[in-house]
Amino acid sequence: MNGSDGIKPQINYEQLVENALKDVVRSALAIAQKSGLPGECHFFITFLTDHEGVSIPDRLRESHPEKMTIIIQHQFWDLLVDKEHFEITLSFGGQKEHLIIPFMAITEFNDPSVGFGLQFSLLDDNDDGDGDAFDEDADNADEPMPKVSADVVSLDTFRKKN
Repeated sequence: MNGSDGIKPQINYEQLVENALKDVVRSALAIAQKSGLPGECHFFITFLTDHEGVSIPDRLRESHPEKMTIIIQHQFWDLLVDKEHFEITLSFGGQKEHLIIPFMAITEFNDPSVGFGLQFSLLDDNDDGDGDAFDEDADNADEPMPKVSADVVSLDTFRKKN
């Protein structure tokens, strides 16, 4: 099937992979929502605080104007996972705060207990991330951040080298 300008649309495999890997994050959080975190399992999630749809308290946005890493481990409440985002209440400085984080805002996901990690590229402004895979143009402040050792899957691995 040709596009209206006679150019064949290309499948955007990079975006397909990115969407599939975001489903891994969504599924892991859904398991935690349903059953809690098993064993030593815990998540480090880094996200863009200025991304559309992110809702965090002003005091956290002021101290993390671009990105923030949260740790989901022993103390978390009200975890709710849906197709587009997850919501969670975490303690920062002894104060419980409610966060809403769209999956498209996540840049890293790690579970150090099993050495698993993912890094995500930032989508272009014209990429809405809604699953359309055709390219028509051809921290928690209370806890110190431990060193994370994980095998990280980066989408750069799949990119064509110029």
